[in-house]
Amino acid sequence: VQLQASGGGLVQDGGSLRLSCAASGSRFSIQNMGWYRQAPGKQRELVAGITFRGTTTYEDSVKGRFTISRDDAKNTGYLQMNSLKPEDTAVYYCNIHHRWLPILSGAFDYWGRGTLVTVSS
Repeated sequence: VQLQASGGGLVQDGGSLRLSCAASGSRFSIQNMGWYRQAPGKQRELVAGITFRGTTTYEDSVKGRFTISRDDAKNTGYLQMNSLKPEDTAVYYCNIHHRWLPILSGAFDYWGRGTLVTVSS
C-alpha cells in the first residue's frame, strides 16, 4: 500500500484548504480511512475518520469545520478544512485499514508522506 497526502500549504486564519489522499496497492473501496495530524512537539492524533460505508467521526476541535469524504472510483480520500485556525498547523497524514480500530488508534507501522498545513494568524 502506498499513500500520498497532498494539498497542504500556507493559509491565513479563517481560510480553507482541501487535502487529498491517493491510495494505491489496495482495494480502497473496502478500506476505512483516517486523517491524522502531528504538530511540532506533539503526538500524532486522529482528526477525522470515514468507514468504507461512509460513516464519519471527527476530533472535537474540528467538528463543524472539517469534512472527510472519499471517492472510491479514484482511490482517493479528502479532507475539506474550513475556518482554519493557527492551532490547526501541523503535518497531515492519511492512512487506511480494513478494520476500524486501527483507524481510531492510529497504530500503524507505515505512514506515507504527509502534507504540511500552516495557518498564519
